[in-house]
Amino acid sequence: MSDEMIKGKEALDRITSEIAKVVVGKEDVREFLLLGLLSQGHLLIEGWQGTAKTTLARTFSQAIGGSFKRVQGTPDMMPADILGFYLHSLDGVPRFIPGPIFANVLLVDEMNRITPRAQAALLEAMQERQVTIERQTHPIEEPFLVVASQVPYGSAGTSPLSEIQIDRFTFRVWSDYPSEEEESRVLDEIDRIDEARVLPVVTPEEVKWLQRSVKKVHVAAGVREYIVNLVNRLRRYPDLRSGPGPRGSIALLKGARAKAFLDGRDFVIPDDVKSLLFAALSHRCRLTPEAEMENVTVEKVIEQVSGEVPVPKT
Repeated sequence: MSDEMIKGKEALDRITSEIAKVVVGKEDVREFLLLGLLSQGHLLIEGWQGTAKTTLARTFSQAIGGSFKRVQGTPDMMPADILGFYLHSLDGVPRFIPGPIFANVLLVDEMNRITPRAQAALLEAMQERQVTIERQTHPIEEPFLVVASQVPYGSAGTSPLSEIQIDRFTFRVWSDYPSEEEESRVLDEIDRIDEARVLPVVTPEEVKWLQRSVKKVHVAAGVREYIVNLVNRLRRYPDLRSGPGPRGSIALLKGARAKAFLDGRDFVIPDDVKSLLFAALSHRCRLTPEAEMENVTVEKVIEQVSGEVPVPKT
């Protein structure tokens, strides 16, 4: 392991240890928070109420330092509540009032309780790292990460995320109920958890250095071809009315580099790609009505396709 990777691993371990002060278990979601950060992507955490979605996102945000803002999803939210607005005073000089989108980490809690109109306010920022208001473009400072939580669609007062909106999220993960052992630990340690103070253990400059380091991880031509074959096979799968677009391929590539970096390697292996298939692709696939009637799931389709596409030998 190179000195650069050792230094990076130490920084990531500090973040993980700081999160563990407050969050019991949830190792898989913790890992995807790190993968989203390292790959300069965004993360959508889905799960039932009370499964630590908000706690995870808030704690992670506090641990990585920089500016942190939170938006609580409500049906009456307007785009200006997220982006900001121009204040026109009597002297005729407009003054820009920035919204919470201007942060290093933005937590959008219960995003699918926001109406589609307000959800769309995030599209430009998540893709282009900028906001345009009244024909004026305002850049967002790097690093920039959106962590959104949502309850499963169909719960009272929810609006589904549009296909364009959900495609902006690099990964989608599920936050499940804790195991009996984990829930017992929470009850045993609840007073300590309530009083725990999460401190920033890395700086925004360190985060940007980590992101630059991840870009140096080597991806062989065979692995890139493997990603392309997987995505294209999904697009042609008869049970899907639409498959992942190019953002799905990019999410697999960038996520696999981040996964290799987390594991202390400067090269990607096919298993890095396979470990990300559900999180990177499931929210980008849509079943046909016939497949839904036959109880086919997107996860089953992805599993089927991953078994059909040859894995590169090198």
